[in-house]
Amino acid sequence: MVGTVLLTGFEPFGGDARNPSGDAALALQGELIADHRVHGLVLPCVFATAPAALAAAVQATQPALVLCLGLAASRRGFHPERVAINLIDARIPDNAGAQPVDVPVQAGAAPAAFTTLPVKAMAAALQAAGHGATVSYSAGSYVCNQVFFALMQLPVPHAGFLHLGGDLALDEVIAGTRVALAAALAVALVQGPDLMVSAGVVD
Repeated sequence: MVGTVLLTGFEPFGGDARNPSGDAALALQGELIADHRVHGLVLPCVFATAPAALAAAVQATQPALVLCLGLAASRRGFHPERVAINLIDARIPDNAGAQPVDVPVQAGAAPAAFTTLPVKAMAAALQAAGHGATVSYSAGSYVCNQVFFALMQLPVPHAGFLHLGGDLALDEVIAGTRVALAAALAVALVQGPDLMVSAGVVD
């Protein structure tokens, strides 16, 4: 029996013409990975509507696993995120012109939420395939983090977020990004408990 993976990315924002996270989500649409069919979706980069769009997609697809993708232009490679914070502090306006400062993602919710994906194993698989990958402990405070935190409040068995670096934005590397993400998703679907290895940082 084939299950469903929901893979989301974002539309372009901040004046950019493209967003590799959205491109990658659509590039994997329909792929069969570890007996799960990928449903790709591009979310609006809008605080007021992105969480609701994600929740509607979860309700419609009933996925076994959700992986949301976002762009971290200053980074390089792949960065599975370990924790989302219950905070929005927007450095720039979203695509609807909103720029909330120091407000919670969800009032009354916990200060933070941890992924249920094996992020260390995912990073290790990406590294083994020759890609730059590190576990990240900050998803920022923009729409990416908002969606990540909102995702972790939904009834999904396995869920998390992964940032793509700015070096993955060019057309000629989208195919490689697609293959790398497929490998990471395969690990996430079959790994079980995460690796008991250090992925900590000192700065």
